[in-house]
Amino acid sequence: MSVTAADVKALRDRTGAAMMDCKAALSESDGDVDRAIEILRVKGQASAAKREGRGTDEGVVASYIHANDKVGAMVEVQCETDFVARNEDFKAFAYEVALHVAATAPQYVTTDEISVEEREAEKRVFEEKAREEGKSDNVVEKIVEGQLAKWGKEVALLDQAHVNAEKHDSKSIEELRQELAAKTGENIRIARFSYFRVGE
Repeated sequence: MSVTAADVKALRDRTGAAMMDCKAALSESDGDVDRAIEILRVKGQASAAKREGRGTDEGVVASYIHANDKVGAMVEVQCETDFVARNEDFKAFAYEVALHVAATAPQYVTTDEISVEEREAEKRVFEEKAREEGKSDNVVEKIVEGQLAKWGKEVALLDQAHVNAEKHDSKSIEELRQELAAKTGENIRIARFSYFRVGE
């Protein structure tokens, strides 16, 4: 089927992908828009992985203060160019991350930042609990593995589903970061964050 310029523009408006990529995806999907979006997402994630090693010297610091003025957060989100740093989608992402941090108080950006000592301490706690419940060794191992993965999601920002699940289709912060990286064509990185609560 022939792909019209209007079809390409409509897909670009929905995904933010380049015109040529939109045209190729529509051709590949025989005009099926949902399938074309899927194709673009897969390609975007693949190219996002290639961008991971590139330097991020630009970016923004975004903040969020809860309405009660008792809880807040600041986050530094980095990108490659000043052009993207000034982009409204980029700024909106940084704000949404700050809002999420204020709501959930994660301890780390990624699970890679968790020290071996802390991980081992948590593992021992989970093992003890499972053994107290009289579980056999092979069952204990599986339970501990599952509990550690769950705990990682509780403490690491990127693994968490955004607190505003309805607005973000229950996507994780990492999935939202990857989408923005694909849309901007740049390496996007959450460098650090601070969580504040009055009295803590």
